[in-house]
Amino acid sequence: MTQADVQFCAPFPMFAPDHLLALAPVVEEAGFAAVAIPDSVFFPEHVSADYPYSPDGSRFWPPDTPFVDPMVGVAAMSAITSHLRFVTNVVKAPLRHPLLLAKEAASVASLNGGRLQLGVGLSWIPEEFEWLGTSMLHCGARLDEAIEILHLVCGGGGPQWVEYHGRHYDFGRLMVSPAPAEAVPIIIGGHSEPALARAARVGDGWISVQTTTDEVRTIVGRLAQLRAEQGRSDVPFDIIPLCLDIAPDASGIDAFASLADEIADAGMRAVFQVVPWFFTGGDPGDLGVRRDALVNFGAQVIAPLSAR
Repeated sequence: MTQADVQFCAPFPMFAPDHLLALAPVVEEAGFAAVAIPDSVFFPEHVSADYPYSPDGSRFWPPDTPFVDPMVGVAAMSAITSHLRFVTNVVKAPLRHPLLLAKEAASVASLNGGRLQLGVGLSWIPEEFEWLGTSMLHCGARLDEAIEILHLVCGGGGPQWVEYHGRHYDFGRLMVSPAPAEAVPIIIGGHSEPALARAARVGDGWISVQTTTDEVRTIVGRLAQLRAEQGRSDVPFDIIPLCLDIAPDASGIDAFASLADEIADAGMRAVFQVVPWFFTGGDPGDLGVRRDALVNFGAQVIAPLSAR
């Protein structure tokens, strides 16, 4: 079995702007490798679809819950950190024209020294598509084309002449500048078979919603199989899961290490999302509780694992 380095990511879901700015340096100092930030454009009062990640299909956050635009949030947090990576979890790419998304990603990666991992996925809200002037129809195919355009613009080597002629997007030779010297990794979100196939085919990683270690093991096995079929087993690939059945404290050290080893044996790297402020008994929305939980996790888990 491989002895894997164990890395951690602090997801900042639905955090107020001042919490993003206050906690990003704390996370970096505590030894985390990355921060994840979600995407939501607006809150429709009435939605014609069920939320896919709750038992009854309902949203569990109120309408005034803050969702800072992920690219703006990453840029702001990059300015007050030096080596922390940032992953979007996930940008709802089919809601945006891919050239505009590529321009944002190229600019952020150029400004922060290549510390952006662009997580992309779909949206479950029909109203987001309709009210933003696009369509839910063929959204998976449009995401595939968007990823191809992102690879063209943000594939490293600085500004390049590119063109694209697809079914859904079409443009002639153009150059986006600035553009990153190193490729921006594209991380794929989603637990469905099409999402896993997309990650294996064109992704540099996969990122989860709330899940369990058993679910992660199943998905890692499937991704290993799919990546082998695509001839991509040797391509660096991150697994960024949020395993709620591993305690985010010292008692979870062996579980994190063991699962990281299993993922490494499958040819991938584990970067565990953890939300320790939900396990303190304090108010999980309080800035002080969040700060203390992150600091304690760094001391009780990250430091001992780094010393192994």
